[in-house]
Amino acid sequence: MEYKDLVQERYSCKSYDPDKEIEEDKLRYILNCGRLAPTAKNLQEQHIYVARSKEALQKVDQITPCRYGAPVVLIIAFDSSSVFTYPGGKRDSGIEDAAIVATHMMLAAKDCGIDSCMINKLDPDEAACILSLPANEKILMLMDLGYASASAKPLPNHTSRKGLADTVSCI
Repeated sequence: MEYKDLVQERYSCKSYDPDKEIEEDKLRYILNCGRLAPTAKNLQEQHIYVARSKEALQKVDQITPCRYGAPVVLIIAFDSSSVFTYPGGKRDSGIEDAAIVATHMMLAAKDCGIDSCMINKLDPDEAACILSLPANEKILMLMDLGYASASAKPLPNHTSRKGLADTVSCI
């Protein structure tokens, strides 16, 4: 798929086909695209957890109401002890690097015909506790993956975008 088509057609899926599993080669492709994403100083502090067993998905359902029947949920985390601290010491690369990794995986999923939804309706500390993550790993978001159900469609405001003049300025 052409990139311009991919970014226009991708939407946050809110309903997945419960009978269609993600093929292993496609899941590996998605995860590998995340692995190839750029990170500050190439620290690669991301850690992706794949939830697809019944037990793991039950834990996800405790964390958020936004699984929408997805057969796979990625937990996107980063090692907070292995981030680049920016000059001035006020922020670090953990959140933005994990977001870049997540975006690569979301677009890779669409590229191979798999739908997705980024989930941030969760308490990351509670989620880390429920999932028994190491203390140094911080959850940024979850990402549903699966094939859209026949009734799935973008939300009504999906195509509503501000103009470039409203979001870009020259300085």
